[in-house]
Amino acid sequence: EVQLVESGGGLVQPGGSLRLSCAASGFPFSSAVMRWVRQAPGKGLEWVSSITSADSAYYSDSVKGRFTISRDNAKNTLYLQMSSLKPEDTAVYYCATGSTRGQGTQVTVSS
Repeated sequence: EVQLVESGGGLVQPGGSLRLSCAASGFPFSSAVMRWVRQAPGKGLEWVSSITSADSAYYSDSVKGRFTISRDNAKNTLYLQMSSLKPEDTAVYYCATGSTRGQGTQVTVSS
């Protein structure tokens, strides 16, 4: 069974940083394309970033230059380092692979 468990969300001031983690199990993590998506209040799902098995990373224009996706295949863990956070980054962040996503972790950017 594919399982994805996110952690690391919280309340942060504008300009601050957070690192999200996603613990994966139940599938060959090292060969999987992984992604982060988010859902802001009252809005639909938005793709944030993806990383391939070869560590090629891709970002939406809204986070490019501020967020960094990475993976640790030895720990079956996906990360999202978020810097220069803005109020518009407030959302529930999910990690996903294929059609499966985790339960999400809340990120709130507010002063």
